[in-house]
Amino acid sequence: MNSGKLDTGVFCYGQKAYSVVTNLASIEMKKAGKSNKVIMDTLSIKNASQAKNWLRWYQNDELYRFHQPVGKQYTYGNGMKQLSEVEQLRLQVELLKKYQSLIRESTK
Repeated sequence: MNSGKLDTGVFCYGQKAYSVVTNLASIEMKKAGKSNKVIMDTLSIKNASQAKNWLRWYQNDELYRFHQPVGKQYTYGNGMKQLSEVEQLRLQVELLKKYQSLIRESTK
């Protein structure tokens, strides 16, 4: 029973999400010739394969993968659509107009 293993159920470790800054720092260190062990210790990365994946994504020009949340792979659209500044401002104006009209209706 005390063999260090769980006898019942499934045991899962929590997933860790690394920031884009960490991803790019890992790539720069790898390009500078640092070993995986040094990169893992410096950036607190749990597994060497993670740094290898980041380097492969960088070499294949798949930078959209760095912005994906854990467990979300955008295979069809290659990542979330980023709105241009004009589109963001347009959406904000529309939202403010709706908010203003709701306030007017509620004060009548």
